[in-house]
Amino acid sequence: MLQVLQSLSTGETEIAVTPCPRVGSASLLIATTASLISAGTERMLVDFGKAGLIGKARKQPDKVRQVLDKAKTDGFLTTLDAVRHKMDEPMPLGYCNVGRVLETGADVPGFEPGDRVVSNGTHAECVSVPKNLCCRIPDAVSDEHATFAVLGAIGLQGVRLAAPTLGETFVVSGLGLVGLLTVQMLRANGCRVLGMDYDPDRLRLAASFGAEVVDLRSQDPLEVADAFSRGRGVDGVLIAAATSSNDPVQHAAKMCRKRGRIVLIGVAGLQLSRQEFFEKEITFQVSCSYGPGRYDAAYEEAGHDYPEGFVRWTAQRNFEAVLDMMDGGQLDVEPLISHRFELSDAPQAYQLISDKKPSIGVLLTYPQSQATTLRNASVRVHAEAEDSVRQGGTAPRVAFLGAGNFARQVLIPAFAATNARLDLVNARGGLSALLAAKKNQIAEATSDTNRIWQDQTIDTVAITTRHDSHAGFVCEALRRGKHVFVEKPLAIGADELADVVRTYQAIAAPQRPVLTVGFNRRFAPHITKMKQLLQTTQQPLSMVFTVNAGVLPPDHWLCDPQIGGGRIIGEACHFIDTLRFLCGHPVVDIQVQSLAPAGRRDEGCSTIGLTYADGSTGTVHYLSNGHKRFAKERLEVFVGGRVLQLDNFRVLQGFGFNKFRRMRLWRQDKGHQAEVAAFVAAIETGGELPIPFAELEETSRIAIEIASQIRTRSSVAPKAVAA
Repeated sequence: MLQVLQSLSTGETEIAVTPCPRVGSASLLIATTASLISAGTERMLVDFGKAGLIGKARKQPDKVRQVLDKAKTDGFLTTLDAVRHKMDEPMPLGYCNVGRVLETGADVPGFEPGDRVVSNGTHAECVSVPKNLCCRIPDAVSDEHATFAVLGAIGLQGVRLAAPTLGETFVVSGLGLVGLLTVQMLRANGCRVLGMDYDPDRLRLAASFGAEVVDLRSQDPLEVADAFSRGRGVDGVLIAAATSSNDPVQHAAKMCRKRGRIVLIGVAGLQLSRQEFFEKEITFQVSCSYGPGRYDAAYEEAGHDYPEGFVRWTAQRNFEAVLDMMDGGQLDVEPLISHRFELSDAPQAYQLISDKKPSIGVLLTYPQSQATTLRNASVRVHAEAEDSVRQGGTAPRVAFLGAGNFARQVLIPAFAATNARLDLVNARGGLSALLAAKKNQIAEATSDTNRIWQDQTIDTVAITTRHDSHAGFVCEALRRGKHVFVEKPLAIGADELADVVRTYQAIAAPQRPVLTVGFNRRFAPHITKMKQLLQTTQQPLSMVFTVNAGVLPPDHWLCDPQIGGGRIIGEACHFIDTLRFLCGHPVVDIQVQSLAPAGRRDEGCSTIGLTYADGSTGTVHYLSNGHKRFAKERLEVFVGGRVLQLDNFRVLQGFGFNKFRRMRLWRQDKGHQAEVAAFVAAIETGGELPIPFAELEETSRIAIEIASQIRTRSSVAPKAVAA
């Protein structure tokens, strides 16, 4: 299928052939018939891409501060790699989509194939969209008109927050698409409306919708607003502009009556004048997109709706309300359509809005392809890669299951640096698979997981999906005789781990595939050096690993025990494994302390005490209450009057070691490439596993046990770990 992408580094717009996305259990698969370019938002993205580095920095000062902070902790070269990766990958454009349902997920009542629906899908021939961000279109509303429903919902949510009543006076500042739709909705509420803009064509449209207007090129908005409100001050202002200027907010405060309301729908500078807000007790609120539910993973991804008795107007119900107004004639969008382009001509459409030529509503129209063509889940990306994998040899033929940021930035390039042959990359959405394939010379990109299992020539699977799927995919791959590299964790529950162990051990030793988990830190050059230095002593070690993990939002998927497994299972397992490697002996006892209240999902303030069979001790301080400029990872080992200190995988210092004082790397190296190389070598030579299976199982079991103790507080005393 075809999809519109935009480069963040150059601002260029392209039409790419991407795999059709896979429908989720709570989503719809939609064949697009029309989509609307949101000129304000999408022009900002194009302008950002076309700006130079200095221009980009000026547009996103918060991002610059994040980059500087990362450079101070992780080093310049590591930070530069991360920035280049982000800027090199194009992003999908669009969020005003109309089409017909091709397929519904298992948990999607109320929709059927063939239904006409509006959604916030991208500019693509086929989109997969969560059910709560889709809405059926009334018969009398055309596809083209329905594309305005999403932008209408943005304006409607602002109107709801402003709570207009019959006869009130309102100003709409900024008469782009959202502003002009907002004018009509305020008029439908029985309000007198004053529209403000610099563009004469938009002013004429606002006047045709019943608003009085202010030409900001020649008129004083404060004088006109004062006369418009009969000297009382307007009841409210809705700012629908897209500007960095502070004028819209400052003017709004001066226009408002005492206890007036200001709602920011668009983007504007926020240097507020306290005196105006203080003296008038003005209410200021920022409207969030389409309404309640937007950016809530439980609403969008899991499909959980809010009860109407408590949240009357959700994002989806705002879509419905806008479509109902179109159906009833209160909302007229036909005058807002200024241009139509075929999908294949999308670059010209973006050039139009980028050049700021006269335009308002720019529609993309779509060829009516056969459904079977649209739903093609696989795209051949590199013909030369296809030829190379037919030549035979011992090199593993790899398929990647999952193509998120970590896979694209770290893991796949590590495999590409080996002799492995990269056959296939899979991702539910399709686009991330295509980006990974293009960048790493992978033969094929697909959204169909079954392609991996059905292709018997693929003998190796690298799994980087969300954590709740790891154990199941590992078992499936092992049963099919495929070697497995799975990013940590191996499993997120005791039952899942037991399934993996049974599946692995049920395979006769000579035929067992190579299995490893992404415990990469034990392969890092600094850790390898520490292991070498510590082998000169037989005394027990005292190891302290301090991890400045940082705060995650409580609704982050990693914090969800059912999806991410929580931060101990999903992240802290790394450090448990590293200490196990350095010690070289199994854990016989654990102690856990946590600052988080029992039952809380955040496991980011925990201290883990480990005792090993040889008497060594290990402590992992896994903390989310530190400062972001402090090193993320610091490891210290005390033994026999000597000390090793590793600072954030950049500098290792030795105290009391003969002939060793310091090991410094120019670039942070956490062992990813060395681990992948060891995995590939084990497949090619039939050698030992990169990490013994007993240690993979032990670390996974300990992490699951620690997480259980933190969540339930079931054990306060030390708890022995079963052998």
